[in-house]
Amino acid sequence: MSEWHPDSWKKRPVIQVPEYPDQKALRDVEEELSSYPPLVFAGEARNLKAQLAEAAEGRAFLLQGGDCAESFREFHPNNIRDTFRVLLQMAVVLTFAASCPVVKVGRLAGQFAKPRSSGMETIDGVELPSYRGDIINGMSFDAEARIPDPKRMLRAYSQSAATLNLLRAFAQGGYANLVSVHEWNLDFVEKSGAGAKYKDVADRIGEALSFMRACGLNPGDVRQLQGTDFYTSHEALLLGYEQALTRVDSTTGEWYDTSAHMLWVGDRTRQTDGAHIEFLRGIGNPLASKVGPTTDPDDLIRLIDILNPENEPGRLTLISRFGADKVEDYLPKLLRRVKEEGRKVVWSCDPMHGNTVKATGGLKTRPFDRVLKEVKQVFACHNAEGTYAGGIHLELTGQDVTECTGGAIAVTEDNLSSRYHTHCDPRLNASQSIELAFLVAESIKEEREQLSKASAA
Repeated sequence: MSEWHPDSWKKRPVIQVPEYPDQKALRDVEEELSSYPPLVFAGEARNLKAQLAEAAEGRAFLLQGGDCAESFREFHPNNIRDTFRVLLQMAVVLTFAASCPVVKVGRLAGQFAKPRSSGMETIDGVELPSYRGDIINGMSFDAEARIPDPKRMLRAYSQSAATLNLLRAFAQGGYANLVSVHEWNLDFVEKSGAGAKYKDVADRIGEALSFMRACGLNPGDVRQLQGTDFYTSHEALLLGYEQALTRVDSTTGEWYDTSAHMLWVGDRTRQTDGAHIEFLRGIGNPLASKVGPTTDPDDLIRLIDILNPENEPGRLTLISRFGADKVEDYLPKLLRRVKEEGRKVVWSCDPMHGNTVKATGGLKTRPFDRVLKEVKQVFACHNAEGTYAGGIHLELTGQDVTECTGGAIAVTEDNLSSRYHTHCDPRLNASQSIELAFLVAESIKEEREQLSKASAA
């Protein structure tokens, strides 16, 4: 491989990057960003990599979730809190019901840019540039809003910094205290079947904590019960922004992208000779790549070797996204090839992006039963191949939205529009997320039992 530098991606073919009309303004903003403090620290990214290494070896599970695309308009501490709380609830279910450590990573504090299938959008005969996320242009369908504006990167940085500050306070300042497990319930979750199941788990945790106290152990003295590790991630799409926040770590001399702990590359931008892979290969952060029906096994091995040449566990996560009807046709051959080649990766499941459909009224949605079906099929494929389903990647929110149909509190196509707030793709609400967590917990438990039997034999 050629020598790497944070701007070496500019020598490669680049797609899904906007054309800014004012190049001087773009350079000025990127230069200003390059002088800003890091949003995350290299040591934190290394800690995440170590935890992901456990997931790669089947000893932990990655829970990655959050907004489809963060917005400036919906930036509010309550929204951040509620999404964080749902992820905590899911992690409690997975940890307790599956007896498995959970690595918690949010799609938060930086998930502002979105790839688009087309550069242009047409409504009522009017054609304008597509909305690419608030970090690039505005969602309003008018010519001025759709002009890429580099100053939006400064606002995205500021919002990410504030979000991270709040997340750190929640994770370590007492909100994530396991003693408060009952207090994490949301009203609309309490009314659902998933909420009732969660309450049962919370009651049993409460009994365990009471038992500790009776034995003379104070849960308040146990650090692991007082807070939690929580990390951030986003798709590394807007490379100028990512480059501006890339720094040399003073303790190791390595480059790290300090915009997030973990960065991933999407299905549209994972070309092995492309700019996005060139940028990602040189940073020390844990990385991820989406894989789908168009992924060729040979290309996947080449991609793995570029992004993880040392075959380091925890360095690379592969996020499969096929659609419920395509998992069995495509995933097994990828699992088999990666296993045969001895590559160390975390296999995660994205059951959202392959199951997007248009409802009768024209709104995009994701049927919850198809999301569940893809998760079940992914675990079945891993069990058949003797590999480990090490994570799940979800678009979700703590808000009481009606964007994905189905679930315990049934969202129908008729009431889909009542609380449809997403800026891009439909998200699971809290009830659907926790319901899914119970299914995943059962699948993890079954998987671990099968792997244990196989190793004993």
